Amino acid sequence: MLKRKLKIATFCTNEWPTPPPENTFYAPLWIAYYIAENLAKRGHKVYYFGSKESKLKYSKLMSYGMSAVKRNNKLLPFIPRMNEAVVNFYEQLMISKIYQLAEEKKFDIIHIHPYRRAIQFAPLAKIPTVFTLHDPIEGFSRYMLEKTKKQPNTYLVSISNAQRKPSPNLNYAGTVYNGINLKNYHYNFKPKDYFLVAGRLCPEKGIDLAVQIARKTGINLKIAGGPAESSFFETKIKPYLGKKIQYLGMINYLKMEKLYRNAKAVLYPLRWEEPFGLVMAEAMACGTPVIAFDRGSVPEVVKNGKTGFVVPFYSKGKNINIRGFVKAIGKINQIKRTNCRRWVEEKFSLEKMVDNYEKIFLKLASKNLYARKVNSKNKGKNRAKT
Repeated sequence: MLKRKLKIATFCTNEWPTPPPENTFYAPLWIAYYIAENLAKRGHKVYYFGSKESKLKYSKLMSYGMSAVKRNNKLLPFIPRMNEAVVNFYEQLMISKIYQLAEEKKFDIIHIHPYRRAIQFAPLAKIPTVFTLHDPIEGFSRYMLEKTKKQPNTYLVSISNAQRKPSPNLNYAGTVYNGINLKNYHYNFKPKDYFLVAGRLCPEKGIDLAVQIARKTGINLKIAGGPAESSFFETKIKPYLGKKIQYLGMINYLKMEKLYRNAKAVLYPLRWEEPFGLVMAEAMACGTPVIAFDRGSVPEVVKNGKTGFVVPFYSKGKNINIRGFVKAIGKINQIKRTNCRRWVEEKFSLEKMVDNYEKIFLKLASKNLYARKVNSKNKGKNRAKT
């Protein structure tokens, strides 16, 4: 395997600066930031393509004077009606810069997070592009990825093994679990008398199911997330708010830690196949167990019976298994909070995540360099014959 330090181009988004505003839930951007900064800290030359407002300590910022979409006054009038089109165009402008520089042999590897914006460019470069998949592989995303599975120099990183199930035969370079900065999460062995549910206020996150469960059990429930300006919130959550069930609004990302560590447990009654739930890892880092439905990556993130409980989604009658969730709440004191912290240290630390990306990048760069040398040698032989 190649041992030298790499030149790495990385991009996630220029919709927001990097790191993102603290009141913005943008997990992929935090992950991109941590990977880039820690690889640069290890001595790799990381060129981070992002908005000019970004603040990086170790990576070299490549902004080309472009403001973040949400900070660009010339773009703001278009965002309410056509946000996706604006972001798509603006991000592809930045991505095109990466591939122009790749033609000039400036990098050994390209790491991109929004594959929809860039996967069509990957075979045009002579170096590998690694795409981290943050969303489920379904619908049009599955169709698109299936179409690119034989593309040269195109590699995918899944964030859980469960994420791969709809398309197990894509060109995966590996599975790398998202990592968290353990310095930001403090262990607490003595929680307060409340349970927590956190995330986007939408049906797939199951916040309304947490409300139903709280009403059945009589527990104190705190809800963190948004947006509150929706029919979902107005009909499924707001009518049940009161002394026992409290809505806290959108909480500053870095202030969530206090909520996690003081909770008896985090409830995670999701309705969808979530590729990875950072909320679960962040909670367990504080010693707080997680009770979650058996959907998506949950069995990989929560160690059933050790760091929380993984509850079957359906009951025997094929209804959503609210009763099973209620039973798990009754057993929550069986979970040792020390197990939760230790589990995250072993599986979901920043160091573990960066180690795994570094291994993948070194392996692909080494393989690519070897292939180019062989091709160059063969071309030389062919020229000699003629």
